[in-house]
Amino acid sequence: MPRTIIPIGPYHPLQEEPEFFILTVEGETVVDIDLRMGYNHRGIEKLCERQAYDQVTFVVERVCGICSTSHPFAYTQAVEDILSVEAPPRARYIRTITAEGERIHSHLLWLGLAGHFLGYNTIFMWCWKLREEILDVMEILSGNRNNYAMFKVGGVWRDIKAEDIPTVLKKIDSIIPTLEKLKKAVMDDPVLHARTKGIGILSKEAAINYCALGPTARASGIARDIRKNCPYGAYAEIDWEMIVAQNGDVFDKVVVRINELFESIKIIKACLTRLPQGEIDCGIEDIPPGEGIGHIEAPRGECFHYVRSDGTNRPVRHKIRAPTFMNLPTFKETVIGGSIPDAAIILAAIDPCYCCTERMAVLNRKGEKLFTGEDLIKLSQEKTEKIKSKMGRK
Repeated sequence: MPRTIIPIGPYHPLQEEPEFFILTVEGETVVDIDLRMGYNHRGIEKLCERQAYDQVTFVVERVCGICSTSHPFAYTQAVEDILSVEAPPRARYIRTITAEGERIHSHLLWLGLAGHFLGYNTIFMWCWKLREEILDVMEILSGNRNNYAMFKVGGVWRDIKAEDIPTVLKKIDSIIPTLEKLKKAVMDDPVLHARTKGIGILSKEAAINYCALGPTARASGIARDIRKNCPYGAYAEIDWEMIVAQNGDVFDKVVVRINELFESIKIIKACLTRLPQGEIDCGIEDIPPGEGIGHIEAPRGECFHYVRSDGTNRPVRHKIRAPTFMNLPTFKETVIGGSIPDAAIILAAIDPCYCCTERMAVLNRKGEKLFTGEDLIKLSQEKTEKIKSKMGRK
């Protein structure tokens, strides 16, 4: 049978960010795929190396709007690792509440978009309506609906007021009945089952070989969650369950995320009712020379930050590894053998975040940089002028 090339991207209705996937198909069956990355370079790591330690927190918060707590959480823990200090108990609880609020709004956003991709717009509308309630909760707690600006090295910037806790608990409780209906709709709908069950299967062995993370791995039977395996924040002091499924298909990835919503609600409620008294900041002033790591369980999986200090007021090296960096290669395992209509759904099932994944690389040849930052800016400006000239614009 003759083979045909089908491009997905770099701009596509089912991709919120630009990436390029080249499918090779025989009839309706995908037989090969080539992933082309590199459309979201912003030089975040290099920017961080030019900022003071407290400023870096706000830079990494903007790596991704949906992961705006994950990156500062991992970063502050990396710097605290250099210092061999831990945030005060109250700050750790506030960090945990913020992180779980983000997990709820991230999972709801993904679930709503998944429903939209499948033509199930009722789920899309339910999820985004519920997400508004969670964003309102985050605004009460932090002052912001996104990019919460809560984290700092050694603690948090803003305390939770006692008078706000009843309001937050009431809002959290109010979404549970609708979440239950949403879960029932997903679990019982035969059309949704037909579109997701047995589709894009990632076996446990393949998930291990690809080093898959987060819900992508847990849907394949891997009981791995940094909140359980390497507890941080208040997770070791709260009773909650790790959600694991066994089939590794798109449906199980949906199931894992839906059930995690209820666990996140449980964690937030427990943290708010058991919130310790005391300081929210341990008063860090100087960062000594050294290196540290911080890793946390972001909504998509383990988010890892490495920071090296030379004793000045800014990091000399900052490296970020987001979960999509590990999960995206699994697409090659899950899409080959599938049909063309399923390809975009299988990709969406890992909840990819390309802006979290991509970094600016500095290439070296015999120890010499091929391009400096100024060179790259100049090249970009020259290309922009060429494009404007072709379009007949000044």
